[in-house]
Amino acid sequence: MCIQLYIGRGFRGLKMAVSTRPLTPRFGVEIKGIDIRKPINDRDFAEIERLWYENGIVLFRKQQFDEGDIVNFSRRFGDLEVHVRKEFLDPMFPELLQVSNITQNGRDVGILKDKELGWHHDQSYMLEPAIGSMLCAFDLPKKGGDTSFANLAVAYEELSPDMKLKLEGLWATHSYAYFNGTWSVPTNEAQTNRTPPVLQPVVRTHPITSRKALYINQGMVPMIDGISEIESRNLLDYLFEWMVRPSFVYRHKWELGDAIMWDNAATIHRREAFDPASRRLMKRTTIRPKDGLGVPF
Repeated sequence: MCIQLYIGRGFRGLKMAVSTRPLTPRFGVEIKGIDIRKPINDRDFAEIERLWYENGIVLFRKQQFDEGDIVNFSRRFGDLEVHVRKEFLDPMFPELLQVSNITQNGRDVGILKDKELGWHHDQSYMLEPAIGSMLCAFDLPKKGGDTSFANLAVAYEELSPDMKLKLEGLWATHSYAYFNGTWSVPTNEAQTNRTPPVLQPVVRTHPITSRKALYINQGMVPMIDGISEIESRNLLDYLFEWMVRPSFVYRHKWELGDAIMWDNAATIHRREAFDPASRRLMKRTTIRPKDGLGVPF
């Protein structure tokens, strides 16, 4: 029997002892009472998936997962991407990208170290970008390393009509090399060849919700195509500042056992720096779009 009935951003009759808590007034939700290790029937899973798409971010706390649990749960949402940075993949589960500053036996366990990491989508440099990601905390510093999320559907909806009109039909370059040049370590030649720059629409329509959202980010977008360099720079500077206004942002302070899923079609994220003497180990799955829903138009 349903323990509680939620409407709007909450559950609609999910048959588990669950509750929800908004993360911000505009987007994001914590789902309590879900154990991602345990089987979830199709009806209940559909409710979790609905919450994810409607809220942009879903948080599960106090989980006791292992790597296999994360992969199995994530795979319910779609096929999983094996990241191009193979040197940073989990040795037993290549679907998991390790994000860490830990060094073992003279080599980096994961990518992205301990420095600040700027705003970005995951894999917007792909022709069919990831629809979502799930990031799980295995080891954490005592302070720092918070992850912030900005909802670009809300940011688009708050733009003026004139600005929305100006953005219609514009496309932007997304470059993994550009991201690595600022925030990460360079790819090798084979990895670079697999990830050439691509053009994506500045405004995309969500393949599931049909909601429009900005689809640019500071980390991977050096320019807007088809306009002058000065006009491109001025427009990007304006939008990059607009997109991360406090009312569009949720900042997450991690706890061990946290798992966060975000909708990669509607949100961007960034990370705060943390003490390099501390240890931080996160593992991330990347969820591919379902068949026929990958092109971000």
